[in-house]
Amino acid sequence: MLVSGVFAGIGGFELGFERAGHRMRLLCDNCEHASRVLGRHWPEAQLHGEVSDLSDLPSDTDVVTAGFPCQSLSMAGDKTGLDYGGKSAIVARLFALLDRRAAPWVVIENVYFMLHLHRGKAIDTILSRLEALGYRWAYRVVDSQSFGLAQRRRRVFIVASQAGDPRQVLLADDAPRKEPPTLDVTRPVGPRPVSFYWTEGRVGHGLTADAIPPLKAGSTLAIPSPPAVLLPSGRVVTPPIEAVERLQGFPPRWTSVLRRDAGKQRWRLLGNAVSVPVAQWIGRRLVEPAKYDDSADTPLEPEAPWPTAGWNLNGRRMVSGVSEYPLEKRLGRLSAFATDKWPSLSDRALRGFTTRAREGNLRYPPGFLDTLEANLVDVPG
Repeated sequence: MLVSGVFAGIGGFELGFERAGHRMRLLCDNCEHASRVLGRHWPEAQLHGEVSDLSDLPSDTDVVTAGFPCQSLSMAGDKTGLDYGGKSAIVARLFALLDRRAAPWVVIENVYFMLHLHRGKAIDTILSRLEALGYRWAYRVVDSQSFGLAQRRRRVFIVASQAGDPRQVLLADDAPRKEPPTLDVTRPVGPRPVSFYWTEGRVGHGLTADAIPPLKAGSTLAIPSPPAVLLPSGRVVTPPIEAVERLQGFPPRWTSVLRRDAGKQRWRLLGNAVSVPVAQWIGRRLVEPAKYDDSADTPLEPEAPWPTAGWNLNGRRMVSGVSEYPLEKRLGRLSAFATDKWPSLSDRALRGFTTRAREGNLRYPPGFLDTLEANLVDVPG
């Protein structure tokens, strides 16, 4: 299929779709840094900047991908939703393009919190717009960790179509529920690495066993937010940028064209990216659809909470019971990385986190903060 990527970022959807055999037709993103990455990897594709200036989709587009901005829908964002002119409201431009020239398939990605924000008004708005344009749809919360990535990243994927059954793309695959490793709250250091947001501490910490919490574009301190990792040895490290690229499923050095702009731009773009293996799975199912059994599905009642998966094929919204884990694959694990070679978190950064953590009201495993502080040059108190 020929793919037009709107809000393409650094090409997570596009790389996954390319690995599934598709070709890039148009790549659109208003960030000059993202455009440099896209241009490096797809020099033959048509590149476009601001989506608001895009008058039409190419006439031969088979599928449109859109990982639109999440700042207004994320727990870490301003939570304004789609109706108040925030950055996420730009998704309206996607529907204007589809209204002018419908594509057979549309694939959308965003944060799972939009199922709950304002009682799910954002997901309702998106699905209603697709329905008004004559699209059947299916959506599903998918955890990137289930694709072998050592990142706990839950995202909503929407597949809509005027040409086929989107359930056969997004809902047909389902693996037995996997249980991720749990934190051992009885001791500060366990046999597995434990990651956390070192830029937070008061309102969130993201503690995750043997994986990283969801990569973010930035923190509440308005700085890049790579996680920190407490190793079983007691040392506190942070992943280099090449490891973070791998944690999203990109090859190492995928964003190296931005070397002169290293730092926050590369971190931010990776935090906003679509996990490549998830996109590859969807891209493969677009050309190899599988049978979906809807015999146990039930109607989605008005005003009911939005489930983690659902669909609308014949004018009625339905609840699907599929899990967040499509494939029978071992969960990604941070212990598979050479974390002992990662650089240590700076004394200043670690001290800032532990200070905020002790001032806040969040709970931590007994002795956890003491273990972190043992890495400091001058231990408080």
